[in-house]
Amino acid sequence: MLVAFPASVASDRFGRRAILIAGVLAATLATGGLIFASSPLLILALVALLAVGQQAFGVVTVPFLTEHSRREHRAELFSVQYAMSTVTSVGAAILGGLVAAVAASAWGLQSNDPGVYRILLVLMVVFGALGIVALLRLRDDRPRRRTARTDEQRPGDAWTGEPISSRPDLERPRTLSRLGLVVHDRRLFAKLLIPGFLTSLGAGQVIPFLNVFIEGKFHLSLASLNLVFAISALGTTIAILLQPLLARRVGKVGSVVVVQSASIPFILVLGFSPILWTVVLALTVRNSLMNAGSPMVNAFSQEMVRGDERATLAAAQSLLWSLGWIIAGIWYSVLQATLGFELGYTVNFITITAFYTLATVLYWVWFRDAERAPGAGSGRVSLAR
Repeated sequence: MLVAFPASVASDRFGRRAILIAGVLAATLATGGLIFASSPLLILALVALLAVGQQAFGVVTVPFLTEHSRREHRAELFSVQYAMSTVTSVGAAILGGLVAAVAASAWGLQSNDPGVYRILLVLMVVFGALGIVALLRLRDDRPRRRTARTDEQRPGDAWTGEPISSRPDLERPRTLSRLGLVVHDRRLFAKLLIPGFLTSLGAGQVIPFLNVFIEGKFHLSLASLNLVFAISALGTTIAILLQPLLARRVGKVGSVVVVQSASIPFILVLGFSPILWTVVLALTVRNSLMNAGSPMVNAFSQEMVRGDERATLAAAQSLLWSLGWIIAGIWYSVLQATLGFELGYTVNFITITAFYTLATVLYWVWFRDAERAPGAGSGRVSLAR
């Protein structure tokens, strides 16, 4: 949470590429330090540094992709990027498990021995170094004064190049100057942020604890539980890749509302069905539909604001998502401590359904006409109040 806005401000000043590199470098150095660390305080500090690097990279990725793509390509670009992240996470988990098993067998270690984790950390450092090499090959995008390219930009065109803050022909923005944050339309920002915050408040009560819920309710083994989530991840990947097709038919906003609305009944099945296979099906469909809408939300949000606001918006979305999960996690703990497993989860699933429904309704009410408005996609659209 703490690094989200500093990362966005730094990327506006020094360029997205520089912060992407800094984020991966910080995460890689922290991972390398964990290989040798034994002090609990040092481990805690290195884990914090790892989180800083990951957050900086995550915040800047969205505006970077926006500024290096055209509006008609962003639905596919954001969906493929999101799907690749899902597939990579599953593949890395499988690879890590295989490496851990082979290493434990070869050196006579237990599966949870620190030596096994150190081997995995070495692999993480190697992949982090390769990531830095790839980022160094990107074109430098530090803000600079007007160039021939910016002079050729026609009024009303969607900005897809360097940060728009380098264009003095635009009016002076309303800034939170002491923080270095740029916000032109605070009301629009609030409308873009509130549905995501409501969703995080709902999701944070259940999603981080789904493994606990399914294991506790159906008494599954670890292997069976992993299979359930692997199936869910596969369904999510397929849904994400199909989402641009829906967006082309009903628009980004329409596609988000369709998939989020369709996911709500499956949340109720997931929470209250006593039959395992229906719960597995509901988990797969719910995760697929909700995650499929995320790339469209990111792409649409970035198109609704100006170039110099993009990193600020991405940072605010990331910060509020984290804050929502923190609040929801505390609420989950209170319910479990006071109401117990079954009744606590009953309240959680009712609450997540209410928050998801409210977030979807607000998103539709506020933005249903935005993509048809004059100037949509250029960061200049004016919303009906």
